Amino acid sequence: MSAMRYTYLGPEGTFTEAALRTLPEAATRELVPMVSVPAALDAVRNGEAAAALVPIENSVEGGVTATLDELASGEPLMIYREVLLPITFALLARPGTKLSDVKTVTGHPVAQPQVRNWLRSQLPDSVWESAASNADGARLVQEGRFDAAFAGEFAAATYGLEPLVTDIHDAENAETRFVLVGRPARPAAPTGADKTSIVIWQRDDHPGALLELLQEFAVRGVNLMLLQSRPTGAGIGNYCFAIDAEGHIADHRVGEALMGLKRICPKVRFLGSYPQAGVPPQEAHDLQARALRRGTSDAEFVAAAEWLARCQDGRA
Repeated sequence: MSAMRYTYLGPEGTFTEAALRTLPEAATRELVPMVSVPAALDAVRNGEAAAALVPIENSVEGGVTATLDELASGEPLMIYREVLLPITFALLARPGTKLSDVKTVTGHPVAQPQVRNWLRSQLPDSVWESAASNADGARLVQEGRFDAAFAGEFAAATYGLEPLVTDIHDAENAETRFVLVGRPARPAAPTGADKTSIVIWQRDDHPGALLELLQEFAVRGVNLMLLQSRPTGAGIGNYCFAIDAEGHIADHRVGEALMGLKRICPKVRFLGSYPQAGVPPQEAHDLQARALRRGTSDAEFVAAAEWLARCQDGRA
C-alpha cells in the first residue's frame, strides 16, 4: 500500500537511509531504496509512495542540485520536514586489502569535497570516479570495480567490506540536510521555529533585479537561510532561485513577502513550511521572539491592517 511506503536515495546503506531511520514513523513504513533522487521523487508523484527522503544541502558543498532541480520542475511536491545528519566517512574495501593497495576510489560527487584533503595526503596517486551514491560506491567495490569507496561505516556489513580508515572528514562538524517530500497539502501548524522553502523566477534580467526580490523579505524582517541560483535551461543568464526563509507561511510577515514576490515574479513555487530540525519545541517560542524585528510580529501586522481599515471607513 503506497501510504505505508517511503522511498529514499539508495541503495541500502546510504546516509539517506540512515537519516530516514531517525524518523519515528520509519519503523512502521516500508522503506524502498531508489537509484536516484528523481526516481525517489517520481515514486511520490505517481502514487507509488507516500513520501521520499532525499538530500538537499550539505554544509561543505552547499545545495544538492539534483534535488533542487527536481523540486523546481515537474509536478509540484511539498516538503514536510527536514533531518540533519552529522557526516563522517570511512574508507571501505574488500577483506584483505591494505591502504597501500588502493589505487582507485569512488563515492558520491558530494562526498569528494569533504575528503579531498585527506585523499591528497593519504592516497595522492589514487584515481577518483564518482558513483550514484556512497552506498552504490560500496557495491561497486564489492563487485571488484574499484579498490575502495568512501561511505558510512555502517555500510560495510551490508556489502561485505571492511573499513580501512574511519572518521574521515576535512571539515569538523560536517552535516547534510535531508527533506521528507510528499504530495501538496495544507502545511502543518506553525511551531515558532519554522522554515519556508520556495523557488522563484525573475521576470527579466536588469540591474537590481535580484535586489528587488530580496527586498520583499528584508522590509518585512524575514531572514533568509539559503539562496541558491539554478539555471532554468532557457539559455545563459536565465536563472531561478531556491530560497529557504525563516518562518511559516501562516506568519503574516512571511505570507506578505510571498504575496509581494507573486506580484513581481512570473512564477513562484511554494515548497512547504515545516519545523526547523534541531530546535526542541520548548525553545521554539523563545527563538521566534528573539528573531523578530520591531514591526514584524503578527500582532503588529494585524494592528496595521485594522488601522488601514479604519482609514478607509473614515474612522482613523
